[in-house]
Amino acid sequence: MTQHFFLALAGFALVSSITPGPNNLMLMASGANFGFLRSLRHMMGIAIGFTLMVALVGIGLMRLFDLAPVSYLILKVFSVLYLAWLAWKIAHASAPDTASRSGKPLGFFQAAAFQWVNPKAWSMALSAITLYAPERDLPTVLVVAAVFGLVNLPSISLWTLMGLQVRRLLQSPARLRLFNWTMALLLLATLYPVLYPHGG
Repeated sequence: MTQHFFLALAGFALVSSITPGPNNLMLMASGANFGFLRSLRHMMGIAIGFTLMVALVGIGLMRLFDLAPVSYLILKVFSVLYLAWLAWKIAHASAPDTASRSGKPLGFFQAAAFQWVNPKAWSMALSAITLYAPERDLPTVLVVAAVFGLVNLPSISLWTLMGLQVRRLLQSPARLRLFNWTMALLLLATLYPVLYPHGG
C-alpha cells in the first residue's frame, strides 16, 4: 500500500462521510434538539457501527448480494420504511427546552444498527471495498475500515455542531417546526437514489 493509496482512500472517506446523508441530517437535528453532549452516543454509534459494517461487507457480505440479489431488494424496502419512520420522528421532535422531558436522542446501539438500513452507508461501504479492496483480502479490508473509522467521527461531529449553532435560533416554536420538518423532508429526499436509481 502506497502513500497515494492512503491519500486517495482518506479523501474518499472524507468526502463521503462529510456530505449530506441520513446520518448527518439526523445528527444535525439531534444537535439542535438535544445538544452536543447528549448526541455523543449517537455519533459514536455511527462511527463504530459504520467501521464494523465496512469490515463485514469486505469480508463476506458483498458475496451474499452476488449470490442472492433479492436480499438487496429486501434491504432497500426495509430501509425506505425505516427512514420514513425516522423522518416522522424528526418532524415531531420536541422543542430544545422540553426535549429532555419528552424525548431522547438516538442511542449508541440504535445508531450502530441504523447503518444496516442506511442507503448511503451501504453505498459508501460497497464503493469503498470495490475501489480500494477489490480482492477483498482481509488486511486491505481492515485498512479500509480503519481509515473510514478515523475520518468518519470528526466529519459527522461537524454536523452535530452545526445543529448546536442552529439551536440558538429555535427558541420560537414556529422556527423549530420549520427546522424539524425541513430536516425530515431532506432525510426523505436522501431516498431518491434508492427509489429512482437511474434518475427516473
